[in-house]
Amino acid sequence: MAHVLVATRSADKLREIQHVLASPGEIELVSLQDVGIHESAEEENLEEFETFEGNALAKARYFARLSGLPTIADDSGLCVDALGGAPGVWSKRFSGRTDLLGIELDQANNELLLKRLEGLPLEQRGAHYLCAIAYVDGDTAASVVRGRCDGIILSELRGTQGFGYDPLFFIPSENATFAELSRFRKNELSHRAQAVRALAGFLARRLDEIQR
Repeated sequence: MAHVLVATRSADKLREIQHVLASPGEIELVSLQDVGIHESAEEENLEEFETFEGNALAKARYFARLSGLPTIADDSGLCVDALGGAPGVWSKRFSGRTDLLGIELDQANNELLLKRLEGLPLEQRGAHYLCAIAYVDGDTAASVVRGRCDGIILSELRGTQGFGYDPLFFIPSENATFAELSRFRKNELSHRAQAVRALAGFLARRLDEIQR
């Protein structure tokens, strides 16, 4: 069975990826914890590119070198039309609060987003989530897939599921925010789920090539 490293420190992202790719087969996903790669200060400098694809590839290449395993890594974020696509690749660092982590950082980011969009009507609050997932196997084989989900930024938080900007990201077709959806339903619709499904097709073809 082929082992593929999922290079993320986010337990939420890891669960989403594992949920979508969870199926009996010839690929076993392993985490950074599984392979004993501990967090280091060097990782903070990996996301220095201006595109999701660039950041995802940088992370995948870095952890592939450390682990010696085929590696997938993602970069994703929220792009708001009225803010010219911001926060974009700076979604996690939008608030500038380097002293916060987890839920507290999410709250600070959401508060700033609400402040920036204050007074705008719903029809001017369009946004989309983007996700790029990179696959790296050795020094030569690399591929990037993308996923996108469109929605609207509400003026108040709704729901308790999910993470990041999920309580503000409203999907009209569902009449709900990401944070109001079940994990199963979110994993059918989300930008990351779309990218992971595209990745699943690529991994199947890649494994077939290796085994020939």
